[in-house]
Amino acid sequence: MIVLGSVGWPVLDRIRIGGTFAVSPHGIGIAVGFMIGAWLLARLAPRRGISDEHISTMIFWALIGAIIGARLFYVIAHISAYPRPLEWFQVWNGGISLLGGIAGAVLVNIPRLRHYGYTFFQIMDPATIAVALGIAIGRIGDLVIGDHLGKPTSWFGAWAYHGGTLAPPFAQAPNAPGTWTAELQHGVFEQITRTGAKLVQVLPNGTSKVLASGVGVHQTAMYDMVLAWILFALLWRLNKKVRRPGILTLTFGLYYGLCRVLEDSLRIDKRFGPFTGSQWTALTVSSISLLLLIWWAFHPKTAEDEDADTHPPPSSSAELAAPDSSG
Repeated sequence: MIVLGSVGWPVLDRIRIGGTFAVSPHGIGIAVGFMIGAWLLARLAPRRGISDEHISTMIFWALIGAIIGARLFYVIAHISAYPRPLEWFQVWNGGISLLGGIAGAVLVNIPRLRHYGYTFFQIMDPATIAVALGIAIGRIGDLVIGDHLGKPTSWFGAWAYHGGTLAPPFAQAPNAPGTWTAELQHGVFEQITRTGAKLVQVLPNGTSKVLASGVGVHQTAMYDMVLAWILFALLWRLNKKVRRPGILTLTFGLYYGLCRVLEDSLRIDKRFGPFTGSQWTALTVSSISLLLLIWWAFHPKTAEDEDADTHPPPSSSAELAAPDSSG
């Protein structure tokens, strides 16, 4: 087997303070990513005619919507893992969906932006820049706890286990310290140790066969972090010039949707037909975004678009940092 390169580190599931208090690096990563993204949105939004008070209110409700949406989407996609309804609300045990969080943050604010008199893309164009940055930063927490591990591989960037407690769905095998196993669908199990990883299927006759093996696994959170930084750089550059409202939003939807379709093909997650729940969502969003971008390419801007363009984006970092004097 040819190994083109691997990375790895001991995972840290909790930062423990004293004997009873512990904090998840995953939660810290999400919180820091949200706060920095919110700060950036608060700086970008006024340049598009959005008041400071309104954007602060929408950011607050985005936090509420993101928490509810992230948990709701995950529970719906993994409902069989929660035999008791009370478990639906135990978010501290893990189990949230990034795409669900984004959807929740958007949906909870639609009545608000309509009440304030803003157009959807007037809010979403600067918001997508902030979300891309938040994802790129927030994924650091996933890497620290060893979350979103994928299929076995020996390809470049394979993630090798170097110790620590892995995040669910992995659990330590009984009487086998250092061996972590995740039960998948159709009698398939993934096993990770310090020496490598393998995907095993238990057949009806009680025998088993190895479906795949490698020095490590695909670390899809790492892929997502890198791709999110690229997306942030792309959106930031697009934002330097006046563009038709919605271009940034649809670029985000197309790019990130396709990224998730690709990344989740490498993950070990519950599937509905050929795709995971996140893949179905991402495929829908990216398809709609592509169709709208193609439609717009053959249709001129409307008077409403021209009016929305009267709030141009900043042309430089210095202008972004300068106070807004437009009233």
